[in-house]
Amino acid sequence: MKDPNIITSKNSYNHLKGEKSPYLIQHSKNPVDWYPWGDEAFEKAKKLDKPIFLSIGYSTCHWCHVMAHESFEDLEVAELLNNNFVAVKVDREERPDVDSVYMAACQIMTGTGGWPLTIIMTHDKKPFFAGTYFPKESSFGNIGLKDLLLNVMDIWRDERKNALDSGDQIFRALKEMSVNTKGKQLDSTILEKTYDQLSKVFDVENGGFGDFQKFPTPHSLMFLLRYWKRTGNKHSLNMVLKTLDEMAMGGIYDHVGFGFHRYSVDKNWLVPHFEKMLYDQALIAMLYTEVYSATGKFEYKKTAQQIYEYVLRDMTDVEGGFYSAEDADSEGVEGKFYYWTYEELYSILDKDSADLITEVFNVKKDGNFNDGYSNESINNILHKKRDYKKIAENKGLNISDLEELVDDILSELFLVREKRVHPHKDDKILTDWNGLMIASLSRAFQVFEEEKYVKAAENCVNFIMNKSYQQNRLMHMFRDGESAVYGNLDDYTFMIWGLLEIYMATFNVDYLEKAMDLNQTVVEHFWDEENGGFYFTADDEEKVLIREKKTFDSAIPSGNSVEFLNLLRLGSFTNDHNQMDTARKLETVFSETVKRSPTGHTQFISGVDFALGPSYSVVIVGDGDSEDTIEMLRLRQLYIPNTTIILKDSKWSDKTNSISEDIDKKSMINGKATAHVCSTGSCKLPTNKKSEMLKLLNETQN
Repeated sequence: MKDPNIITSKNSYNHLKGEKSPYLIQHSKNPVDWYPWGDEAFEKAKKLDKPIFLSIGYSTCHWCHVMAHESFEDLEVAELLNNNFVAVKVDREERPDVDSVYMAACQIMTGTGGWPLTIIMTHDKKPFFAGTYFPKESSFGNIGLKDLLLNVMDIWRDERKNALDSGDQIFRALKEMSVNTKGKQLDSTILEKTYDQLSKVFDVENGGFGDFQKFPTPHSLMFLLRYWKRTGNKHSLNMVLKTLDEMAMGGIYDHVGFGFHRYSVDKNWLVPHFEKMLYDQALIAMLYTEVYSATGKFEYKKTAQQIYEYVLRDMTDVEGGFYSAEDADSEGVEGKFYYWTYEELYSILDKDSADLITEVFNVKKDGNFNDGYSNESINNILHKKRDYKKIAENKGLNISDLEELVDDILSELFLVREKRVHPHKDDKILTDWNGLMIASLSRAFQVFEEEKYVKAAENCVNFIMNKSYQQNRLMHMFRDGESAVYGNLDDYTFMIWGLLEIYMATFNVDYLEKAMDLNQTVVEHFWDEENGGFYFTADDEEKVLIREKKTFDSAIPSGNSVEFLNLLRLGSFTNDHNQMDTARKLETVFSETVKRSPTGHTQFISGVDFALGPSYSVVIVGDGDSEDTIEMLRLRQLYIPNTTIILKDSKWSDKTNSISEDIDKKSMINGKATAHVCSTGSCKLPTNKKSEMLKLLNETQN
C-alpha cells in the first residue's frame, strides 16, 4: 500500500531538515524520506515491519553525487523506498563508528567496499545485503537500484528467514573480527618483514605501491624513512624519495593552488580523484617536512610549505579550526575546476609564458588524458615532465631560475582560476583531522621556524578546546555553532599526537598536561579491561552493532596505532612507567594481527621502532630566549624520530619540574644552556656543547 505521507516534490524537506552535516543537508530535499541515524528510524521500521535502507557517503564524494542525481532525486525510486523501506542517511565523516561497522560488513559480504555504501538491514541493525554504487537501471548484467529494491521486497515478503539468518551470520562474523589473539612483544624482524613486503610491491618506475591506482600512504613512507634511519638502507630512503618526487610532479598535486588530491586512478600519478581531504594535507605535508629534515633538499620543503599555504588560505575557519574537504566536482563535472585547454592557456598568457607552461606541464592541443565528459579530449591536467632539468638546460637556465619563472606564471593562472565556479567545501570541523593538522603544523614550525605555523596550530587547539570539549570530554564534530557526536578513539589519540607536537614547538607545559588528561580519558573509557586494546567508541556511548577494535591503517592510521606511539612518547616525556606498561600490553594484544599484515599496520610498526630503541629523552636547561639555548633547540630541525625534547627555563620552570621528578634534578652547568641526554635505562653526562649533544644522540650533523 502506498504511504500517504510520501514526498512527491523535490521542494519539500524530509527528516534531515535541521541536520548540521553538509552531506545530510545535501539530501534534505530529496524526495526520499531520509531519516538521520537514530531511534526514530529504527522504531518506525520495527513498528511498520520494514527493512532499513542505509546509505552512507560524504559531501565531497563524486559517486555519492552520481547515485543521488540518478536515484535519490528520482520520484520513482523515492516511491519504492518510501513505501517499502525506512531510509536512513549517514555522513561517514560525522559518524565514523557507523560507517566502520557497515563497511566491514560490506567487505565480509562482497569482498570489497567504498562509497556510497549501500546496506539493507533489519530494525535491530543487522545487515543482510551490502553493496556500493548502484545505477538506477539494470544494464549489461549489473543490477540497478530499482531491481535491487524489488528483489529485496520479494525476499522480505517470501524468504525473510534467510535474510534474518544472513544478518545473524554477519553479526557473528563482525564480533569475531574484534577478537584478538594475544602474542609476544614484537622484535626487529617485524621491521625487516615490513620493509621486504613494501619493497616487493614498490613501483620502481613511478614510485608508490602497486601497479594500478596510487594512494599517497604517508604512514607507510614514514615507516620507510624510520627504517632508513635505523639501518642506513639506501633503498628504503630511495623508495620514499622516488614516491614523493613523482607525486609532486604528477597530476595528483595541484600545481596552481597547491595541496594534494585524494589519489590517482592510474599508476603514473596523472589523473587524480580530485577531492582534497584535510587529513591528506596534514599527513603528506608532515612527511615532506620530515624528508626535508632528513635530506636537506629544498624541493621537499617547498612542497610542504605550499601544502600549508593551501590549508591556511582555503581550509581555515576564521576562528581557527580547519575544514574537512573540498569536492572533486564543480558544475556537475569531476575535476572541471582544475582542467586547462591548450587554447585557454595561450589566451591567458603571453606566448613565451604559454610555451613554457605547455612544455613543462605536458599540455597537448588534444588534451593529455581522456576526461570522460567531452566528445573530444581537449582538457589537460598539469603535470611536470620527468626531464624537467633538461628543459632548464635547453633554455640556458639553472633549475632555481626556471622554477621562479614557472612559479610566476602559475600565480597568474591561480588568479584566473579563482574566478571559476569553485568545488563545494565541506566546512564541518572534525576533531580527529584537526588533531593531525595541529601535529603537522607544529612539526613544520620545529623544522622551518616559521611563526605562522605554530600560531595556526595554537589557534586550532584553542578552537577545539573551546568548541568541542565539553564536561572533560571531546566531541567529534563542530559546525554552524554547535558541536555534535561524542568523540571516538581517533579524536582523542590524534589530538594527543597534536598536543605532544605543539608542546615540542612551544614548550608550553599546558599542552603536555592536556595531552596527559586526554590520555587518561582514553584509558578510562576506551580500554578493554578483559582482553586489552582500545575500542573505537567509549564505554558510555551508543554501541552501533558491536564495539570495534581497529588496528588496520587505511587512509589515516588507526587510533590504536597512534595511541601506541603516544603512550611511548608520554612515557618518555614523563618517565611514567604506567604509560610504558600500557604500551607493552597494547603491543602484545595486537602483535599477532600485526605480524599477519605488517604493511597494513605501518603506523603501529613505527611505534615498535620507537620501543626497540634507541630512543632518547633530551632535557635542555637554559634561558629560552638566549642564543645558546635557541641553538640547542635546533635539534628539532634534525630527523631524529625517536626523540622527545623538554625545555626547562624560567618561564615554565615550576610546571616543567612537575612533569617528572627527574626534571627537577636537572640544572644548567657553568651558567650556559645544558643538554641532558637519556636513553633507555641510562643518562649521559650533561653537556654545554651542541656537537657533544649530537654525538650522544649518534648524530654527526654540525
